[in-house]
Amino acid sequence: MRKFGIVIFSLLIAFSAAHAQKQTLDKIAGVVGGSVILQSDIELQYAQYLVSGNQPDPNIRCVILQRLLTQKLLAQQAVIDSVTVSEDDVDAQIDRRMRASIQRAGGQDRLEQFLGRSLIQYKDEIRPDIKEQMIAERMQQKITEKVSVTPQEVKRYFEAIPKDSLRTYNKEVEVGQIVFQPKLNKDEKAYYKQKAEDLLKRVKNGEDFGTLARLYSQDPGSAPEGGDLGFQDRNGLVKEFTAMAFKLKAGEVSPVFESEFGFHFLQVIERRGEQVHARHILIVPAGTQSSLDRTKAKADSVYDQLSKNKKIDFSTAASIFSDDKETKYNGGMMMNEENVQSRSTFIPTDKLDPQTALVIDTMKVGGISKPQLITGQDGKQSYRIYFLRSITDAHKANLNQDFPRMKEIAQSDKLNRTVSEWFEKKRKDTYIRIDPEFQTCNILKDWVTKPTTAQVTNP
Repeated sequence: MRKFGIVIFSLLIAFSAAHAQKQTLDKIAGVVGGSVILQSDIELQYAQYLVSGNQPDPNIRCVILQRLLTQKLLAQQAVIDSVTVSEDDVDAQIDRRMRASIQRAGGQDRLEQFLGRSLIQYKDEIRPDIKEQMIAERMQQKITEKVSVTPQEVKRYFEAIPKDSLRTYNKEVEVGQIVFQPKLNKDEKAYYKQKAEDLLKRVKNGEDFGTLARLYSQDPGSAPEGGDLGFQDRNGLVKEFTAMAFKLKAGEVSPVFESEFGFHFLQVIERRGEQVHARHILIVPAGTQSSLDRTKAKADSVYDQLSKNKKIDFSTAASIFSDDKETKYNGGMMMNEENVQSRSTFIPTDKLDPQTALVIDTMKVGGISKPQLITGQDGKQSYRIYFLRSITDAHKANLNQDFPRMKEIAQSDKLNRTVSEWFEKKRKDTYIRIDPEFQTCNILKDWVTKPTTAQVTNP
């Protein structure tokens, strides 16, 4: 709680300072064409930088101003090119940001305290900047939408890399999995449901909800706070919880209900429009040996269909039988979590879960493992069937083995050059002024232009 209090205090100071600066500072830090950037705009973003947990660094103000200059330049070109965003898209983006901020702050009340104003006021204040950001992003996408690289360009890019600078890639594998999670039957679930019912009865008999949540709830995130979940909207809760929470009035306690997490009951503390402030108690059913035995029998049956009877291929079996939502609809293939954007299925062996790596190490390419009992980081057990699609030994980067990687890197380089060339031209054609305080910033030295008579007359 002490650490939480320090974070709250820091947030409050940062936002209060930013709010005060917004009201008192009117210094112009930069001008781009007909748009101005105020010192208070920079200070507000710097405060948000600190709130995110970063260490103080005065140089970040230079980075912020560069980002705002870039945004203004793109937005002005967007007007010329008729690049827009819909008001619905802006609303959706603001709502996403607000949901994340409310969750980090621990509820809408706390966030409004940090901001020093209501959420409605804050949304109105940030809306123009959010809209401009989105328009700038869309304009940049338009600038690069036709940029692509040919195989010849990839080859030239690769050959230009000094040989002693070529990266060495570790051994990588492509691995598929079908996950079978134990499921309790009705009789096995009854014990855990009754535990929740007994706690609900104690609440109804007058015992303190928060105390019982701290003692018995198995939700690690909310139990220390007496089961308090803060304000949540419909998108922040599982469907069963949403259905129950949004039909109760403030002060009412729900009956016991089941979700994918276990058995809950909740109390609504406050309703505010499409948000609800609730607390809950969760009882998580533990697996039984019987449920584990049933799961193994199912996994063995699927393994027989894959390896002996060959009635089904691995990808189809994963989509039908796997309980892992992350890989179920990807042919069962695991993704490289360190390279999510490229959706690469090539995973360095040193990044595999040790239990998985131990099984894969004994397999041949194209092989399918027998069902393996795996214990997850949360202590829960499941049976898994693995498929080894490929192995790539450790090697120096080369075009034969790494063409997709080299194409991605060459494409990124060409995109960056295209954007840089666009900015270089636009900076020369646009009136840009930067306050002397920021002209010492190294990253901004190329931004200042010598205005022509026409630019000064029509800034």
